[in-house]
Amino acid sequence: MELNVKERFVLLGMLPKEANFMTLKLMRTLKEALSFDEEEIKVLNFKNEEGRLFWEQNIPVMKSVTIGDFMLELLKKEFKKLDSDGKLTEDHFSLFEKVVGDKE
Repeated sequence: MELNVKERFVLLGMLPKEANFMTLKLMRTLKEALSFDEEEIKVLNFKNEEGRLFWEQNIPVMKSVTIGDFMLELLKKEFKKLDSDGKLTEDHFSLFEKVVGDKE
């Protein structure tokens, strides 16, 4: 799945904090895949200002991330729960389409 910087941060924030051992191992692998390498950090010039993270938005950095079936289903459940609870935000929009697909 091709993900931009914002989508990677959103997915990292959506992963459950607690799970069984197998799920935690799979989440660790996914977190590593979503994380940023030294070159990306240098190019994007991340800055933390007053608790908010900023980066060079005019530099399109896409990363191909492989998400296995188990983790994809876990993410789908998370998105569907946010949707049914009416808690999706604009930040979720592109990821919802990539993970869940167009509902209509």
